[in-house]
This record gives sequence, C-alpha cells and structure tokens, in this order.
Amino acid sequence: MSGNSALHQALSGHEKIVVLAPHPDDETLACGGLLARAFADAGAHVICLTDGSASHPSSVNWPPARLAAERHIELVKAVEILGGTADDVTWLGLPDSRLHEVAGTEVLAALTDVIDRHKAKHVFVPSREDKHCDHQTTAQNAESLRGKRPDLHFHSYPVWSRWDDPEFAQNTAQYDPIRLDISSVREAKIAGLRAHRSQLGQIVQDDPDGFVLPEAMFDLFAQNDEIFWRMP
Repeated sequence: MSGNSALHQALSGHEKIVVLAPHPDDETLACGGLLARAFADAGAHVICLTDGSASHPSSVNWPPARLAAERHIELVKAVEILGGTADDVTWLGLPDSRLHEVAGTEVLAALTDVIDRHKAKHVFVPSREDKHCDHQTTAQNAESLRGKRPDLHFHSYPVWSRWDDPEFAQNTAQYDPIRLDISSVREAKIAGLRAHRSQLGQIVQDDPDGFVLPEAMFDLFAQNDEIFWRMP
C-alpha cells in the first residue's frame, strides 16, 4: 500500500488508528476531527506520552503532581466528548519537556505494547517541523519504531509548526499533505478543546507566566481542516 493510499485509508475511519500525543491537548488540537470520525467507526486510541505538568511551573496551588492529575482528567474528558472512553487513552506520564531524558527503549516498548494490543496499523505522530522538544522526541521515537515495524503505517500531523511557521505551507508542500474536512464533527472538536481548561487560563490563577493557549491558535485548529501527510 502506497503512503498516500494508506493515509486515505486511515482518514476514512474504517481502520483503527493510534494517535501519539506529546502532551494532553495535542490529540484534540491536531487530530480531534480525525479521532471523532474514527471513534464513530473502526475505533482509535490515544497514547499521551508526557504528564503535561510543565505548563505552569511557578504555580504554588498547582504543583506538578496536581497539575498532571488534572491534565489526565481533561484528556479523558476530551476523548469522551470526541466519542471515545477512558479505555481509549493510555497515559504514560513521562516528564513534560524532558521526554528526551527517557530511554528510547523504554518508550518504544510501551508504544509497541499498546499499538499491538489494539491491533492498529496506523500511527499518527507529531510533525518533525514542530520545534517543541517533546514533539521532536516523539517523532524520533516513532522513526525508531518504524525501523523495527515495517508493517505499520506512520503519518504526521502539525501542531506548533502550523501555528508559528509563516512559511508552513511552502515548507510542507513537499509532503503532499492531505486536508481532512472536519465540518461534520467540528462542534465535538471545539467541545473537546474546551475540556482542556487548564490550558485555556481557566484553572491555574497563580502563575501569570504560565501557558495559555492563544485564542487565535484555538480558532486556527477549531475552524479549519486538519492536515496530515505520510511521515517522511
């Protein structure tokens, strides 16, 4: 099966998929529509690699363990809104912004176990164009896994590169990206995004320098087609 043929199959919803999310909310931002379509058909599973605890490092009321627990709850709620269940989420709980410090063999073993247990053949991975270190490490782990598992199909999705690269369209044209129309599931995606309240400035109030998802970034991913390509 050619790369784009496999991607079209994965986007159809008729074959089970796995989405690798570096942080809780990446899965909904970039793949919420894809997940909603998949949950309504062949099924999907989300593997969240990090615990998301680094988004508000100066908060006293929300120390890392408490924030990680909240972000886990938010992820499950988002997946449920998109049509899945808590059983459709694997939480690896690795250190946020320090994923590169975790042994690759440990991560690959965990990913392989989940992918095989759910009998998925399609794996969606953050784009290597994303500059965040955890996104790049997730892509590198997927590259290592692809080298060991030629039976699996790997597809890329952009998050930060779609938002902060003014040359995004030109820089990714070589990949022949495919746009997924999410109009039929847009409201579910928006509701799923709103479930990630800690990232929308609605929960943590004592860290003025903590992360808040820009409204324009929210709208970019909520109002437009999703973009995917064969992992190069």
